[in-house]
Amino acid sequence: MIRVLVVDDDVRVARNHQELVETLPAFVVVGVAHTAAEALTQIRGHHPDLVLLDLHLPDASGLSVVRALRSSEEDPDHRTDFLMITAVREIAQVRSALHGGAVHYLLKPFPLSALRDQLERYAVARDRMSVRGEATQQDVDRLFGLLRPPAAKSLPKGLTKATVDLVSGVLRAAEGEASASEVAERAGVSRVTARRYLEHLCADGRAELRLRYGSAGRPEHLYRWVP
Repeated sequence: MIRVLVVDDDVRVARNHQELVETLPAFVVVGVAHTAAEALTQIRGHHPDLVLLDLHLPDASGLSVVRALRSSEEDPDHRTDFLMITAVREIAQVRSALHGGAVHYLLKPFPLSALRDQLERYAVARDRMSVRGEATQQDVDRLFGLLRPPAAKSLPKGLTKATVDLVSGVLRAAEGEASASEVAERAGVSRVTARRYLEHLCADGRAELRLRYGSAGRPEHLYRWVP
């Protein structure tokens, strides 16, 4: 399980983020903090894998939390990651967050689906980074692509974010694997459209394809959401 600490000065926002994290099977919330001091105390007490960190906190900047933790980290086998969630838009702050090791930077306001998507990407990337051995350039490209997803405008020609979200939701809700025909029926789109979007999700690392071979004829394409 990926252990998460939620840090936000707004109690309502923190609760919303906590509830979202708790819906994801690969994650568990180990604590909620509303100040920088509380965040440092809980990080040192719970040793979370990931912190959802607001930069605008009442007693200090969220960046001070990152700096304090980085200067005191002693265990090379456990490094806390940070996903910045903030309304702070100054480029200097963004640069400092990235230099501090933030895996991503989400600007408020944003739909909760954006946070869900980033958390799922993080889970996949973390799982792939746990594999021992040497990485190829393709492995590196995929990992950075997962942690730094492309903007919606970079979708392949003819694809729309609304339909990507629709097909993603259907596949995520499916129990186990689903064929393009099954996804098409549940999403209310054509089989050709469903398959094109499913192939995009596979290329993006959010879904996996398995070929099921029968006694004769073409193999059946089965898709599974990557949890």
